[in-house]
Amino acid sequence: MVETRFQDLSPEDRHSVLRVAQERSDHRSFLREKDIWTVSTLPVLFDASFRQDLVLKGGTSLSKAWRTIRRFSEDVDITYGNQSLAPDLVVGTGEKALPPARSPEKRWTRAIRTCLAEWVRKQAWPVVEEGLSDAGLAARYRAETERLHVAYEPVFEARGFVAPEVIVEFGARSTGEPHADRSVVCDAAETLPDLAFPEAHPIVVSAERTFWKKVTAIHVFCRQARPPGERLSRHWHDLMCPGEEGIAAQALDNQALGLSPAHHKAMFFDENDAHGERIDHEAAVSGHFQLVREGAGHAVFADGYAKKLSDGMLPDKNELFNVEIERCTQIQARANETKA
Repeated sequence: MVETRFQDLSPEDRHSVLRVAQERSDHRSFLREKDIWTVSTLPVLFDASFRQDLVLKGGTSLSKAWRTIRRFSEDVDITYGNQSLAPDLVVGTGEKALPPARSPEKRWTRAIRTCLAEWVRKQAWPVVEEGLSDAGLAARYRAETERLHVAYEPVFEARGFVAPEVIVEFGARSTGEPHADRSVVCDAAETLPDLAFPEAHPIVVSAERTFWKKVTAIHVFCRQARPPGERLSRHWHDLMCPGEEGIAAQALDNQALGLSPAHHKAMFFDENDAHGERIDHEAAVSGHFQLVREGAGHAVFADGYAKKLSDGMLPDKNELFNVEIERCTQIQARANETKA
């Protein structure tokens, strides 16, 4: 029976064992270290009294809970149910808990963000700080609106996109449906079986729902044709990888599931394309997706992808960005052909 916990090791011993983990796998030591902190943060949240109101979503849900993508996901995205956060606001709106029309959307957004920022500061922060301390992990904390920052003292120097802190970003404008209970373990546990590592059992939004969320986000990036940030290349990678696992096929066969995030975006985000015309999210789901950009935007995405490769955030060094874009082109064609 394993009795020694990773967090009980001295900094020197942590450094040594993570070096061993790197030698036994393709993952860099500083990424293994951050992964341990990320996983450690999840159980203190999903074992808390408000557990039933939380749903893990985003890239971390795909990489850690569903294991449908290969890239290292830096931060944590969690939905807090607005039925519990602001019950007076959503009363009478049904299971979807959305504004009855676009006109009160800004009032909803302001109210939810205000409530959520207060909840993060007064409830989430104390729970995470106490839970990590009880687990033998010391960190520095700060709250910025809906974000909780957990900064740790690294035993390896971080590089590139990766900072020695876990950012937990909370949202409360969606229900997190459909979801399921999943298990999350540290990557290092596979290569260091003689040590005990943190584990978590969060409630996680379905991979198909996250696929549609990524698709609608990419559609906006492409239609707006604005100078993209180099970090956005991760969305294309996330879109392609679930396709290999069959998630894309299952999601594309479920248009009703796709209409849900599209309707959510249409309600909360008034976005225009490069010509100043309003982006119709629901029309996109119905056969008018654009998932690939050309020209300068494509080059910036490719550069961001290359940097992730050099930092070890994408384990397959032979994977080419153009190959992923071609796969996204195929997904675009299939989506539009299916729904047209």
